[in-house]
Amino acid sequence: MDTPVSAAPVDTSTLFAQVSFNRLLDLQREFAQDGVARLVLQARPELTNNFQAVHGGVVMTMLDGVMSSAALSKSGFTRAVVTVDMSTSFLKPARGRLVAHGQTVGGGRSICFCEARIEDEAGDLVARAMGTFKYVNPS
Repeated sequence: MDTPVSAAPVDTSTLFAQVSFNRLLDLQREFAQDGVARLVLQARPELTNNFQAVHGGVVMTMLDGVMSSAALSKSGFTRAVVTVDMSTSFLKPARGRLVAHGQTVGGGRSICFCEARIEDEAGDLVARAMGTFKYVNPS
């Protein structure tokens, strides 16, 4: 009788760095641990809109990235996540150094609920979001 082979432990802690778009934006993950994460981005002209503020798509990418990083860290980096739903509110133009804070707020074995916010270098709230993420096995 053959003995079942155990799957090697999975480590999804490097998934963020593997996303080419994050590198293109120069989006940096400062930490992700125990369901909490922080990302930073320095605004630059090629990331702005017609109003010289960081483009809303970049802001949403930061919010999505920080929430998914929080969700990954909640699983101990043993699973991957995909975004199911995200609701975003833009509160003021995003300029300068931006800091995204994300945390998990609930869920279970297959779904993780998260919240996030972005602050500018003055500490003012720029945007906030809520997101739902589905845990999946990494491929």
